[in-house]
Amino acid sequence: MRLAVYNVENLFDRAKAMNLETWEDGRPILEKFAELNTLLGELDYTPAVQQKMAQLIVALGMEKSDTGPFVILRRDRGGLLKRPKTGGVEITASGRGDWVGSLELRDEPINEHAMRNTARVIRDLGADVLGVVEAESRPVLKAFNDEILPSVQGTAFRHVMLIDGNDERGIDVGLMSGPQYPIGRMRSHVDDRLPDGSDRMIFSRDCPEFEGTTAKGERLLVMVNHFKSKGFGGKADSDRRRKAQATRVAEICTDRLAEGWDYIAVIGDLNDTPDSDPLKPLVADSPMKDAFLHPAFDDGGFSGTYGLSNPGNKIDYMLLSPKLFAKVQKGGVIRTGMWPGTRPKRWDTYEELKRPQDAASDHAALWVDLDL
Repeated sequence: MRLAVYNVENLFDRAKAMNLETWEDGRPILEKFAELNTLLGELDYTPAVQQKMAQLIVALGMEKSDTGPFVILRRDRGGLLKRPKTGGVEITASGRGDWVGSLELRDEPINEHAMRNTARVIRDLGADVLGVVEAESRPVLKAFNDEILPSVQGTAFRHVMLIDGNDERGIDVGLMSGPQYPIGRMRSHVDDRLPDGSDRMIFSRDCPEFEGTTAKGERLLVMVNHFKSKGFGGKADSDRRRKAQATRVAEICTDRLAEGWDYIAVIGDLNDTPDSDPLKPLVADSPMKDAFLHPAFDDGGFSGTYGLSNPGNKIDYMLLSPKLFAKVQKGGVIRTGMWPGTRPKRWDTYEELKRPQDAASDHAALWVDLDL
């Protein structure tokens, strides 16, 4: 069977702030959105909180309207603010209980060439079981599977599963599999909490455990992950969050191995390098083994998986339990949907990929063939 993982970076729609030319262009918007969303959730709005909220609303382009260029403030009931004729914003609510509504990121459609190139990558993967990172929702993932994948002569998957996680931007993780590889029970860790007493969630999205059965009747446990990004928030906090995520996933793997699960795979975008301190509990100190280190794995001449695939950009993983690692027959990387650079061009791409905006994703797709 072929097991694969791919960060698709959304399929149909993506937050406008995440769809700008570079990550650095959108980062300030996302940080302001996160800060305002946190403040709006406070039970009591002190004068200092009210002042800061008003500043952020203006900074996000909503001084004159609840609809800004990148963010929408939805007010269903109650009073939150008023906009004086003289300008600015005044917060009138004294706490979260005074109003009902939400703060949302505005979406825009993905480039059609990029969307179809994403389908071409999935078609060429030929996976029996595929972990998907950064998909908007199950209905979107199913629509992509049923409509777009066949349009590029790909074979639609029989089983499609995704449950919303903790990220408000619509970038969740899911699993797709063929008719001979049904998805059985699923266990979510969306509500796991940090052990520091802060009551914060451990996982930025989720760490779902998908139980499956192979065509030969073997049990396979797949955990799809997307760890905290380096590009959003302070470095120290991001590192701590990724380390907590790596530690928790390693604990789950240890528990499942003790329960008798021989074949376990942790796949996804872990947003850090194999030698990093945040990933050490999982990549270096746990029993799980990186498929890239298997002698039958071909990295295509590049050790990275993101951007131009430089060594410092190895952030996508297939970590396998010892007995599953021993079942690897071969493995590899598909980069034909990634922008290859120009000086020099690093790899061949689809004919339809003519500009960076047409890239299916900034991430490579990874796969292994398993004797299961």
